[in-house]
Amino acid sequence: MSRYSILLHECRALLGVERNTTSHAEKLISGFGALVGMLAVYGISLLICGEGPGTVLLVASMAASAVLLFAVPHGALSQPWAVIGGHLLSAFIGVSCQRLFPGYFWTGALAVGLAVATMHYLRCIHPPGGATALAAVIGGPDTHALGYLYLLTPILLNVAAIMAMAILFNSLFSWRRYPAHLVRRRKSKPVKPAERQFELTQEDFAAAMEQLDSYVDITAESLTELLELAKQHAEKNITHPEHIVAGRFYSNGKLGNLWSIRQVVDASGEDDKKTRVIYKVLAGDGAYDTGICSREDFRHWARFEVAPQNGRWIKVTAED
Repeated sequence: MSRYSILLHECRALLGVERNTTSHAEKLISGFGALVGMLAVYGISLLICGEGPGTVLLVASMAASAVLLFAVPHGALSQPWAVIGGHLLSAFIGVSCQRLFPGYFWTGALAVGLAVATMHYLRCIHPPGGATALAAVIGGPDTHALGYLYLLTPILLNVAAIMAMAILFNSLFSWRRYPAHLVRRRKSKPVKPAERQFELTQEDFAAAMEQLDSYVDITAESLTELLELAKQHAEKNITHPEHIVAGRFYSNGKLGNLWSIRQVVDASGEDDKKTRVIYKVLAGDGAYDTGICSREDFRHWARFEVAPQNGRWIKVTAED
């Protein structure tokens, strides 16, 4: 590699210019979706509210939401709770700050800071929400006159319009449903264990992201680093549970659609490997199913014991 190529690569990395592996069709679909989304916002605002002050006020932050809803429809920041909560909570905070501290140069900054913290705590981070909070402060007399009505028109009206269009538009394409929970991708042909390579490479990720053909809101470097940290964490506990105890939770330690959490309902005769274990699946593959197997088979399936904590499953260590 020439010195010029090395310098160019370093500059690209410093600037964060990520390789975009999405197809030309996907890029054009995203652009057209944003176009129809903003037309929906304009059209519904005019149809329902007319042209009175504050009714056709098109919050510029909706344009930023259009980028997320149509270019990154499967991203965490694009999901319904992020959009609804992010905009409405930020609008409430912006109006409140303007009413409490009108005319101060720092009022807008305070509104944005409080909006970001609130979105963090309530798990609805949506970057355009910061602009929504700021607009309530710097929007001028017409915006200030709306007071908390600002939350309904234009914010809630515009949010409803752009989300409705996102649901309709993305439903036209099988690979990009909205909300992301509705996505049903084609399952690739399973690989036999003997054919599977344990170590994943940067090239594997690049090929997988290209096959995904959807913009992923994480860099390839961060994704591979995340996997490496997860692998290091997994290596700390590679043995199967020594005892299977009724009432406790166990994970098979797999990734994606193969991951599963089971709770042991009944496990009598602990010293006998042939005794039966009754379990129910609480999450992941086969959720809400119940089953029965030998204690040894269950132990072989279980990678480690887990426990629910703050809405997620964590490993139970020996100290616990």
